[in-house]
Amino acid sequence: MTALLRGELIKTVTTRTALAYLATGAAVAIVNVLIVTQFSVLDKEADKREALAGLPILLLLFGLVGAAGEYRHRTAAAAALVARRGRGRLLLARAGAYAVTGLAIAAAMAAVALAVGLPLLAGEPGPQLGSGDIARVAVGSLVAAASSAIVGVAVGALVRSQVAGVVGVLILAFLGMELLATVDEDAVGYTPFGAAALLAGDPGGGTLSWGAAALVMAVWTLPLLVAAIVTERCRDLA
Repeated sequence: MTALLRGELIKTVTTRTALAYLATGAAVAIVNVLIVTQFSVLDKEADKREALAGLPILLLLFGLVGAAGEYRHRTAAAAALVARRGRGRLLLARAGAYAVTGLAIAAAMAAVALAVGLPLLAGEPGPQLGSGDIARVAVGSLVAAASSAIVGVAVGALVRSQVAGVVGVLILAFLGMELLATVDEDAVGYTPFGAAALLAGDPGGGTLSWGAAALVMAVWTLPLLVAAIVTERCRDLA
């Protein structure tokens, strides 16, 4: 299993996709900080955390595009033949590789957000964020990123289409969550998008506590990954 994970990790970090998402993630983190700090009144701790919050949806798309790309470029079958360890174990290793890479990308995004955001937040009225608050946002962003990347890999393996997967996720993440919030705002936190956002420090993800959001994210991540593994074992990869 270690060899599979190492192989998938090498493949993941040496593609242009990882570099593109790293650059995009850093740029989006800066834009998010600037928009929140310059166009909002940040007089509450939750508002200040939102300025530093991670963007786990980006890592979900990263995992989805990477996993679905294996089928688009017809490398899934070749990888399974070379691995000789079973498709399920290979997909599990792929999910682990994207989780690790997602952690690295999220760490870079968090570092950029803190470097740009903390000086800007220092001049805002109201209570200032303490070291505990900052650490919770940073750690939560990493946890949300890793789990979101795994969810992305699972969804990518299930749909096997980058375009369909990305479009579907974006519709659900933005339009779907807005519609759900109009019906029941509390329900947003029970979705993988809301739970990940709450973990990353975004109060717009619902009303659940940090621990409850982590549990919800785990409840979504594990079944999706199991479903992807079962499906992978049963279908033709050619």
